[in-house]
Amino acid sequence: MNGMMRGRLGLMMFLEYFIWGGWYVTFTTWLSHTLHFSGTEAGVAAGATTIGAMVSPFFVGLIADRFFATQKLLAALHIVGGVVLYLASRQTGFTPLYSLVLLYCLCYMPTMALTNSLAFRQMTDPQTQFGPIRVMGTAGWIVAGLAIGYMKIAETEMPMQIAAACSVLMGFYCLTLPHTPPLRHAEGQTGLASVFPLEAVKLLGERSMAVFAIASFLICIPLQFYYAFTNQFLTEAGVTNATGKMTGGQISELLCMLLIPWFFRRWGVKYMLVAGMLAWVLRYALFAFGDPGPRMWMLWLGIVLHGICYDFFFVTGQIYIDRKARPELRAAAQGLITFLTYGAGMFVGSWISGTVVEHYSASSSVHDWRSIWLVPAVGAAGILVLFLITFTDRSKGAARDTEFATKTLSS
Repeated sequence: MNGMMRGRLGLMMFLEYFIWGGWYVTFTTWLSHTLHFSGTEAGVAAGATTIGAMVSPFFVGLIADRFFATQKLLAALHIVGGVVLYLASRQTGFTPLYSLVLLYCLCYMPTMALTNSLAFRQMTDPQTQFGPIRVMGTAGWIVAGLAIGYMKIAETEMPMQIAAACSVLMGFYCLTLPHTPPLRHAEGQTGLASVFPLEAVKLLGERSMAVFAIASFLICIPLQFYYAFTNQFLTEAGVTNATGKMTGGQISELLCMLLIPWFFRRWGVKYMLVAGMLAWVLRYALFAFGDPGPRMWMLWLGIVLHGICYDFFFVTGQIYIDRKARPELRAAAQGLITFLTYGAGMFVGSWISGTVVEHYSASSSVHDWRSIWLVPAVGAAGILVLFLITFTDRSKGAARDTEFATKTLSS
């Protein structure tokens, strides 16, 4: 793959995640402070992405892989999605806004898998070439956060409108990408088994995989508190440029990826996952007791713990699945876990987080954040203890673990 292709794919990833980071981080802040939605309404609206995540594997597996060239499908989804997102930004009532945001998420969430698929198809050595291209997506998210923070528009509809314009731009850009026809014929296997083959589901019959899957689902319930309400919390606490400061989490994510192979050699899968869960407990405790004054360091530490929170749990989990599943089942197994975590787990979390925020709400812009953050802290701590007691990874070989860690981080 030549340098020109790397640049084109890198720009694709940059735009893909600039769009998501551009509107989602400040979404509940706008809903609560400007539109005065309740905590429950804000949480449910933020959870629209989880429904998109649950639908995405079926969309990609049953439609995208069989009938349409990837670049054309990406173009259509982003252009339609951009129009829908703009229309959503013009709404002030919960029902029309939620309906449009849900429709947008059904357009956007499949594009993450599709951009990965398109990129892989152009590569001669995905294990070494995908990492530097995918990191441009994280850069896009960071730039979006810094730009919105600099413009001080977090409490307005402008982030959604900027993301909508970028989505339309992304759609037309996708038409310039290399032709990537579907690999599977339409007359092939259809139905649920083509998305989650029975053999992949049977992996959950193994005790360690079952415990991992259940823990992954459960931990994503308290996780949604962070994704949906951190920007609103920091804004209400009086933190200046909260959106810009939150990009510190993505920067730490990049740095922590470099440390995963080193920790794998010393801790192994179980204690890497434990460290990731523990980081979520610590993050919520820091948020509960921090403030923008003398204890601002606690808020900063809670933000930069994102690298450990995300990488040590989600990336390590991807490595664990990659090791446990046979090569022909790895994609399906990853899709199944994604469905349980980013889909079902965070969907439940969006309802629970919204209800908790509403319960500790004096008004749409005044909340008892200490009590709110202690709820996911206690929940994550309970899940951590159960996982620590019940999970056993019987596989041996630190060198093999490191090989899988390096493979996953580069691909």
